[in-house]
Amino acid sequence: MRKLTGLFSDHPASVNETYFEHMGMAFSFGSRMVVAGLACLLHGLFPFIFLRTGSKTIAQLHGEMVTNRTVRPPREGAVAPQQ
Repeated sequence: MRKLTGLFSDHPASVNETYFEHMGMAFSFGSRMVVAGLACLLHGLFPFIFLRTGSKTIAQLHGEMVTNRTVRPPREGAVAPQQ
């Protein structure tokens, strides 16, 4: 049973999040990527709209996910993050 629960908890723990915190972050990032992707598709058809939506979204997401990530002390029993 531990192996099965580990599938849902090991990676979130490696970034110091619970399953539900990680799910919320993933949904937040994913939904913004979908919206930006749709804007890019529309920009392909109508090059005068959404001129910087895709690149701005990528920069914002990178800033939140990599550059400015808040590092919290590991939870008890958490797996250390991969370097």
